[in-house]
Amino acid sequence: MLNHYKMKTFKKTFIINADITDIYSALTNPVTIELWSGSPAVMTTDAGSEFSMWDGDITGNIIEAVENKKLVQEWYFGEQEEKSVVTIYLLRDFGSTQVTVEHSNIPDKDFANISEGWREYIMGAIQRFFNPNF
Repeated sequence: MLNHYKMKTFKKTFIINADITDIYSALTNPVTIELWSGSPAVMTTDAGSEFSMWDGDITGNIIEAVENKKLVQEWYFGEQEEKSVVTIYLLRDFGSTQVTVEHSNIPDKDFANISEGWREYIMGAIQRFFNPNF
């Protein structure tokens, strides 16, 4: 019997009260990432380059970066066969930025942690960074 792990997809749209260029920078500039995450980050917008956040707790590969529009990354989960892909879409929204995160092929056992991570520790942290008294 083959051992198949269930895969899940996390998808959520966040509205952040900040300019689209600031949000793009918060997702792609290692200095800005360190400011909102509190941890060293290695990040570029060069397709094919590796990235790392939270001292290597999250690692992966940049697939595509379209300035102020879209970011596509592969996140590494051990020896997983199917790539776990994160696609982030940015859209101007009356002075705010609409950020849609779609993270596919998350191992079932990691889904709760990854979902919480997106809501609280990534997008939540970016929201608090740009709106500290919100």
